[in-house]
Amino acid sequence: MSVAAAEALRNALTIDVEDYFQVSAFDAHIARAQWPAQPCRIERNVERILALLETHQARATFFTLGWIAERYPALVRRIVDGGHELASHGYAHLRASDQTPAEFADDIRRSKHLLEQLGGQAVKGYRAPSFSIAAGNLWALDSLQAAGYRYSSSIYPIRHDHYGMPDAPRFASRPTGAGGLLELPISTVRVLGRNMPAGGGGYFRLLPYATSRWALRRINSHDGQAGIFYFHPWELDPGQPRPAGIGVKTRFRHYLNLHRMEHRIGRLLGDFRWGRIDDIFLGTA
Repeated sequence: MSVAAAEALRNALTIDVEDYFQVSAFDAHIARAQWPAQPCRIERNVERILALLETHQARATFFTLGWIAERYPALVRRIVDGGHELASHGYAHLRASDQTPAEFADDIRRSKHLLEQLGGQAVKGYRAPSFSIAAGNLWALDSLQAAGYRYSSSIYPIRHDHYGMPDAPRFASRPTGAGGLLELPISTVRVLGRNMPAGGGGYFRLLPYATSRWALRRINSHDGQAGIFYFHPWELDPGQPRPAGIGVKTRFRHYLNLHRMEHRIGRLLGDFRWGRIDDIFLGTA
């Protein structure tokens, strides 16, 4: 693909709307029953993201927890009023792989209905907490389709200690067959025969910014594909409370370079063109 054509591509920017105490790595330290007692910082952090997007005239997809939406309905309306796509991250941040089919169906229907009632627009997309759809529970895609979703962004084609399906397609596919649900994975680059993360998360904070910029440009130019990038509101919040008893590995992954994240997101917004998942991928789906 020519340089001009690659630069004309819009990449999909996605935000997983959950607060710091809801991350899966903290499950053993902060029980769900304790969530209402935690100092919630989601409003201020999402407002910072919305301001950044407005400054750069960028649009995004917000995969929003039903638990958050229920408590902060005005925030849901702010996302929609800003021209962004409202999508589902489930209700209670439960991994799809930890739920029975009946529990999963209830969670995704509950969150979809709630978000549509609050946002006043159809919810087309879903992202499983911790990218917890893989080879062992592809039935979840059928359940999403039955619930009225049009796409998922839940399978991460990398090898990771907590998630991943390294043999899954790197770009849009229908894992359950031609008539099945569209799956839109987070972006990766192929390096030495292995898929390497290129779409945000902790890797974006760990590696130099130039690495992520190179990877997205390669996806646009070499692969001729739109990238899909993600981050969380708590990643822009170095002042967030720090629960006691968190292990060294989890502390490193969660808190690394939080103070640099807002600046890096600003650079990313300036270096690439960004849009909503539904605008970029559903027109020809």
